[in-house]
Parts: sequence; structure tokens; C-alpha cells
Amino acid sequence: MTGKELIFKTLNHEDTPRVAWVPFAGVHAGKLTGVSAKEILTDGEKLFNALLEVNKLYRPDGQPVLFDLQIEAEILGCELQWAEDAPPAVKTHVLSETKDVPCTCMMPQKTDGRLPLVLDVMTKMKEAVGETTALYGLTCGPFTLASHLRGTNIFMDMFEDLEYTKKLINYTNEVNKKIAEYYIEAGMDVIAVVDPLVSQISPRHFKKFLLEPYTDLFNFIREKQTFSSFFVCGDATRSIDVMCQTGPDSISIDENIDMVAAKEITDKYNVAIGGNIPLTTVMLHGTQQDNMKYTVDLLDKLNHKNLIIAPGCDMPYDVPVENTIAVQQAIRETDKVREILENYEAVEEDIEVELPDYDNLERPLVEVFTLDSATCAACTYMLNAAMDAKEHFGEAIDVVEYKFTIKENIARVKKMGVQHLPSIYINGKLKYSSIIPSKEELEGAIKEAMN
Repeated sequence: MTGKELIFKTLNHEDTPRVAWVPFAGVHAGKLTGVSAKEILTDGEKLFNALLEVNKLYRPDGQPVLFDLQIEAEILGCELQWAEDAPPAVKTHVLSETKDVPCTCMMPQKTDGRLPLVLDVMTKMKEAVGETTALYGLTCGPFTLASHLRGTNIFMDMFEDLEYTKKLINYTNEVNKKIAEYYIEAGMDVIAVVDPLVSQISPRHFKKFLLEPYTDLFNFIREKQTFSSFFVCGDATRSIDVMCQTGPDSISIDENIDMVAAKEITDKYNVAIGGNIPLTTVMLHGTQQDNMKYTVDLLDKLNHKNLIIAPGCDMPYDVPVENTIAVQQAIRETDKVREILENYEAVEEDIEVELPDYDNLERPLVEVFTLDSATCAACTYMLNAAMDAKEHFGEAIDVVEYKFTIKENIARVKKMGVQHLPSIYINGKLKYSSIIPSKEELEGAIKEAMN
């Protein structure tokens, strides 16, 4: 059985001889061929060569062609800020100062932005590995795309202007359908709708603003005889049930979510689930044996039907090649890996971190704990909310970001007892966990800390 057949059986909710494996090697693909993240996201030939290397080294059953949630925003007029080892971030929001909604008659065209590059590489990958590997086309989901256009204002809009919010999300949903159509025509087997900011809203808001658009989107993909995946980052635990109600073929989750508990919900709806190997503590900073151990333990905890093992999200650029190969080996040769792990002992680095003296601060301290604001959209908007507050209060407050990709910050997160990323602490106390506050909410919390 080919990897593609294995993915198809999994998404058709059939029994399979083993669990499927999908490495989300986005910018990390460039690491394999010695080119930067920016190069593989702007140069089709370099992207294609890097993807072939992913396919050769990691032997995926399914493989994304591109992991860049800014493709659509760039086409719609947002400026991007580029990095050498991460996808770009949205720098400007075209609707931040206006409540216009673009006309649905003005959809992205195949010739717009970087779409020609993406579609060309998709076609080439289909020809090169499409018979044996299921290819994933990733779109920026309706809510995150609306946030790219509107900025952090979207969170206040959800309370103050319901009709505008619905109109904007309906528009971005139509954009998703158009991009999905292009990707399906280019040969993609699975359309993964990646919407990290879903984890930052309540199930009530999900039902009000996203249930209908997402149901429409997944029905559209299904009518095109293509599989779908609902990809969410962050702690979306409270929304897994309502996500299933939209009718995707699968859901992909990251390390913030208890996969055992999540699978109980997805199994109830007969939806496949994928995830959720930790990106930093295990894949980036762990050893080969750490990666094997985590994968085997995950396999042991879960019913293997309707299951895909994958990184929790887009793999960091510098993940060691041997760690990803270790995951793949643990999936394909589980019993052999158990023998390798017979004398396994986890080794934790003893990194000392000094916490601020929260009781004697000169001014309020806003600490933003993120996976990495450069790569995680939910983290980007959480940090943006804090920076907006910094702009408002100026020197009266301090703001600092702690990225989980840095070893010292992993130790800090553990010492602070941070449970979910992204989170905001004010003067050492948790204020917002996987919920991005509105401008007024955060400013109010900071004023309270000043008194």
C-alpha cells in the first residue's frame, strides 16, 4: 500500500495496516537543501527541490507543498515582514482603519501574488510523487485571514459589530473556496484549512461567526471530490466539538491539546485526527530517542483508526533531520523502536532562570509567552495586542515576549507554570490564556495593575 492510499483510507475512515505519517515540513524543507525560508517561499525551483528532499528523507504518506498563511493576505494588499528562518508575518492590515468589505466579485486570480509559483510547484510535485504521496494544499482559514485584513480590531468587532464581522468572514470564506479550487485543479489531494486564531475565540463565537461558513467551505471541498482537514493551532480544546460539526474529513491539532481527549470527540463524529508532536521541546530541542519515545507513547495511548501522526504545526526551520527520521521510524517500525528505547531515560537540561520580583516592580510588567510570534499567527496577534497597549501607555509599562523556541524560555514557562501558549501575564499573574483580549480589555487589566 502506498502512503497516498494509506492517507485516503484514513480519511475515508477505514481500517489501515498502520498509522499514517504527515511531516509538516514547511520552511524546514529549506534547511534540507541549505536555502533560507524566504528563498523557498519565493523561488519555485528551490521550493520544488526542497520538497523532493523532504519526500526522500522523511518518507511521508502525506506532504504539504507550502506552509505559508500569508499568501492570500499578500494578494489582498497586506504588506509582509520577511525572515530568513520563518514564514513571513503580516506587517500591515489593509482594513485596520476602515470597515469596508471587498466585493466577492474581486477574487484572487491565478496570476496574483505568489500563486503562479505555488500552482506551478504543486503541478510538478503531482507529477513527481503524486502517485505515492498524498499532497496537501494549505489555505489561510477564514477567521485568521479576516484578522490579517482587519488586525486586532476583529476581536472588538465580534462584540460591537456582528453584521460587519459576519460579512468580512463570509468574504474571506469565499477567498478560501477560490484558493481551494485552484489547488484542487493543480492536483492537491487534501485541502487543509489552517486557522490558528480559532483557538483564541470561544465556542459561542465560533457558532455565531464560523459554523455556517466552515460548513459551507467543507461541503464545497467535498463536492470537488477532495479531502479536507481543519487545522487549528493553540489550545482549541473547547472548540473541538463544534469544529467537528462543520463536517471536515479530519482535524489537525498541536501540543496544546490533549490528543486522547480530543480523539474521543472526533471519534464520536467519525472525523480523523492528526497531530500532535511538540515542535520545540521534542522536535527542535529533543534527542532522537526523545522523538521516538514521544511517538511510541502517543501510538500506545490512541486507537489507531482515524489517526494521523504529525508535528503539531509547521516544523521549526532548525529541527534536526535525525529527529524527524526518528518519528518516521517509530511509526513504521514501532516494535523495533521499542527495543531501542528499552534503556531510555529522559534527560532534562538544568537551566536556571530568575523570575522578576513581581511584588516590587517599578511599573506594570506585561509578559507574553508565545510559541514564536514570527511563526505562529495566534502568537503574533497576542503579541500585537500587548504592543498596542505599550504604544498606548508608553514608558508607564514594560512588555516582554518569551518565545518557547528558546531553551531558557522553556525553563521559564515551566517555572511560571504556563499551561497554554500563547498567554499574557501581568505582574506575574495569568490574565489571558489562548484568548486574545480586545484593546479595551487589556488596557483595563493594565490600569487595574497600576492601582
